[in-house]
Amino acid sequence: MIGLGSYAFFWQHSDRVERPLSLIDEFEATRELDVDLFQICDYAPLEGMTDRELKDAAGAARDLGLQIELGTKGIEPEHLSRFLALAEIFEAKLVRSMVTGPDSAPTLPQALAWLTEALPAYESQGVTLALETYEQVSTKDLVELVAATGSPNIGVCLDPANVVARLERPTEVVELAAPVTVNVHAKDFAFARQDGWVGFTYSGAAMGTGLHDYPHLLREVRPRERGVNEIVEHWLPWQGGAEATVRAEQAWTRTTVDYLRSIR
Repeated sequence: MIGLGSYAFFWQHSDRVERPLSLIDEFEATRELDVDLFQICDYAPLEGMTDRELKDAAGAARDLGLQIELGTKGIEPEHLSRFLALAEIFEAKLVRSMVTGPDSAPTLPQALAWLTEALPAYESQGVTLALETYEQVSTKDLVELVAATGSPNIGVCLDPANVVARLERPTEVVELAAPVTVNVHAKDFAFARQDGWVGFTYSGAAMGTGLHDYPHLLREVRPRERGVNEIVEHWLPWQGGAEATVRAEQAWTRTTVDYLRSIR
C-alpha cells in the first residue's frame, strides 16, 4: 500500500510557515490524494499529546478511513514500550525506529539485548518493529541484528537514500536488505554541484528525476506482492520562502504518489 509520512509535510508543519498543519490536517491532506495510509514518523508533538488529544487524532484517522503507522528513534525497551502503547491507541501494526536514538548509540550486543527484551510484547500485540537503514549502522550489521533476534515481528525499514553517507551503494543495500524488508521509505535523491564547482550537495529530488533506481527496488523487494507498505517522504531543500517551499512540497508529494501508482 502507498502511504504518506510526516516527512512529506516536513515544511508544512514547521514553524517556518505562517499556519503550520496539525496532525489531523495532514490526515485530511492525505485522504485528499486518495491515499489510505499515514506514517506518523519522528513527529515531535506526538509524545507530548494528552490522552484526549491522542484519542481525538486516532478517531479522526478512523473516521477518514486511514490506517496509521508510527515512527520514532531509539530502541531502549522503555521507549519501545511507550510506542507500543501509542500503537494500540492508533491501531497501528508497524512502528519504525532506528538503532541509534537521540540519547543512545548502543553497541550491537546492547542493541540485541534491548530488542530481545522489547520484542515479546510486540509479538503479543501483533505489531512489527521496522529498523531503518541509516549511516550509523552498516546494512550488513542491521540485517544480522534483525536475524539474531529470532523474532517474526522485526524487520528493516528500507531507505536507500540514507546509506550513501556511509559510502554504501543504494542498489547493493536494497539487495542485501530485501529479504527482511517490512517497510519502505520512498523518496528520490541526487547530487548537485555547488557554486564554483567546489564540491557537491546531496539532497532530495522529485521522484523519478534523481539517482534512485526504484524499479530495481520493486524487483528485489516485491513490496506489493508481500504487503510491504511504501511511505512517501522527501528531502526538500528550503526554496527561499514559505509559499514557494509549501508549493514545492505539495507538488513533490503528488509527483511521488503518481509515480508509485504508475510504476510496476
